[in-house]
Amino acid sequence: MRIAIAEDSTILRDGLVELLSARGHIVTAAVGDGTAFLAAVATDEPDVAIVDIRMPPTHTDEGLRAALALRERRPDIGVLVFSQYVETQYAAELFSGKSAGAGYLLKDRVADVSSFIDALERINAGQTVLDPEVVSQLMGSARGDGPLQSLTPRESEVLVLMAEGRSNAGIAESLFLSYGAVEKNVTAIFTKLGLAQSPADHRRVLAVLRYLESAR
Repeated sequence: MRIAIAEDSTILRDGLVELLSARGHIVTAAVGDGTAFLAAVATDEPDVAIVDIRMPPTHTDEGLRAALALRERRPDIGVLVFSQYVETQYAAELFSGKSAGAGYLLKDRVADVSSFIDALERINAGQTVLDPEVVSQLMGSARGDGPLQSLTPRESEVLVLMAEGRSNAGIAESLFLSYGAVEKNVTAIFTKLGLAQSPADHRRVLAVLRYLESAR
């Protein structure tokens, strides 16, 4: 993969460059602010971009705004927001409209290099990648009287795994349930949320993400 990096921490930025290069990927740019990032990707387009949310000069949302600008200009380029913080407003913005080829991971929760590379590959393939903690906080930020509140604890667990991109088989394995039990919970979730069912796992994940975004 061809990968661009926007990260203001020099140590982390250099570490990502070394890590990705050692595994045969090409780092097209490694910069420390949003302006330089947009200029770099316009000159040499990557397949996927890794972007921190908080970067100079204000360290608030410069990285997120750069990521959104890139997705608007070149929606075919995957974007992974790689942050230390869960920002539900920014997550909702990132996944509004077109969720395919986007991800949001927390720096402190990436367990190993293999899972990080796998996330980049999934984003490059047009999939959606979400840290479970981000999903949980998105759900928690929904209105207290909304349909999400009608879900049972088990249905909420299944919804979180659906939003991570898990198939029914993957959910069954994770929660130690039968495949039929997972199907029953998925059907109940779609019924309660008023979402049309689809046999395509990726489409249903996008539907869930759109619902979470609109429920804020």
